[in-house]
Amino acid sequence: MRGDAFLQQSNNDFDWLGPGIYFWENDPHRARSFAGEQKKRGKLKRPFVIGAVLTLGNCIDTLNQRSLEAIADAHASLVRELAAVKGSLPKNAGGKDLLQRNLDCAVIRTLHGLLKEEGQSADTLRGLYHEGGMLYEDGGFYKKSHIQIAVRNPACILGVFRLTEGMQLPLE
Repeated sequence: MRGDAFLQQSNNDFDWLGPGIYFWENDPHRARSFAGEQKKRGKLKRPFVIGAVLTLGNCIDTLNQRSLEAIADAHASLVRELAAVKGSLPKNAGGKDLLQRNLDCAVIRTLHGLLKEEGQSADTLRGLYHEGGMLYEDGGFYKKSHIQIAVRNPACILGVFRLTEGMQLPLE
């Protein structure tokens, strides 16, 4: 089955990697936990987890220095654009985890605009998301840290499959 047949793109102003179909990289347990949280909030009736085979294509990878430089340039461009119209910069919000990433989303949308002006586009975005409290005192690891991938080009979703309870993935 093809992923682009039924997966919906998220396009909220707080989506930190901008518009896309979001995946957790190699973390079905975190995906299952998130789906359970969504059910408790009444956003899902029958949550389940899928696996996907992706190709990243032209990827903006926030763990890559060139991508980070492009994101910084997009931020500077957004600041200039808003200053020209006396607009205010969006803010990230949502407690210590900053779950509503309005600023980050605006920067990524600006980056997509800049790429389009150059005749380029990004198929995917990949980012490390620190979430949850510290794993231990004075540490640099967090309880819910994970890598997310936002797929903008559905052709990068080569296939999907439903995970069952007994399936073992790497490092499980």
